[in-house]
Amino acid sequence: MVDGLLMPKQLSVSDAIARFVPDGSSVVLGCQMEQMIPFAAGHEIMRQKRRGLTLIGPISDMLFDQMIGAGCAERVIAAWVGNVMMGSAYNFRRKVEQEGLQVTDMSNFTVALALQAAAMGVPFLPTLSALGSDVAKDNEFFAEIESPFPGSDGARSPSSATKKLHAVKALRPDVTIVHVQRADCDGNAHCWGNFGIMLEAVKAAKCVIVVAEEIVTPEVIASDPNRTVIPGFLVSAVVEAPLGAHPSPVQGYYKRDDAYFRQYHEQTKTQADFDAWAQRWVHGVTDRAGYVALLGECRVKELGVKRHAYAAPADYGY
Repeated sequence: MVDGLLMPKQLSVSDAIARFVPDGSSVVLGCQMEQMIPFAAGHEIMRQKRRGLTLIGPISDMLFDQMIGAGCAERVIAAWVGNVMMGSAYNFRRKVEQEGLQVTDMSNFTVALALQAAAMGVPFLPTLSALGSDVAKDNEFFAEIESPFPGSDGARSPSSATKKLHAVKALRPDVTIVHVQRADCDGNAHCWGNFGIMLEAVKAAKCVIVVAEEIVTPEVIASDPNRTVIPGFLVSAVVEAPLGAHPSPVQGYYKRDDAYFRQYHEQTKTQADFDAWAQRWVHGVTDRAGYVALLGECRVKELGVKRHAYAAPADYGY
């Protein structure tokens, strides 16, 4: 609040990170699996030299590896960390093996359950998932419980009902950062394509940063209310960052930059290699516009949508 007025939500990515991602924060990134990963926000966290972060996500692709290599992370709670296209994540492996980076192993589904429990305001959610696996072994997010309702799980007879369950502990992050196609200046956001665990993560977090390919008028958002998957009242800050998810894809805007993933894999095998890479792509530019300029006009054009697949119009009239 300033003189009784609400602060505007639309911020630059640097201001949003400075205000809502202090040192020691727990941060959800990469909610939508291999697409719409908020690299612009992650790179700004690296520029601002945030430290002691807990990184939370399902499949972070190589963003977590970059933030780990930059020294931002103290702990990782995730289902998988690496370079989806190429495999190994060199910074992640090095920090785990040599420097004791804390890692809590989850599955995609149990990360979603932990966030959903927080979103619902309950201490845990029950599941059959991970029973019989090592994922739950010595894992603070799992406790084995007995069903209070044996025989009522849809099994044909009470004797065949599964009595053992896992309770997955709620996970309430300090901030969730998501990338979407478009939003208005109040943070009401349209998104389409694979949501992954985005909705659970948004509802679970204490604050939410929405990074959008474009900021549009409220009328555009209001024209398609069913596509407004993130309501503005949940959003702390909204950022306009064209190509903000590159090199991951954004449906309807640009495809995955496969060459970039290969190049990252080849250029970051040692800490010195990674430092040189980060100096060029992160610290050597001041913002996302500088990053896009470094990519070059031809490369950006090549990544653009070549074959459009528009949805049919929807009539909301009476």
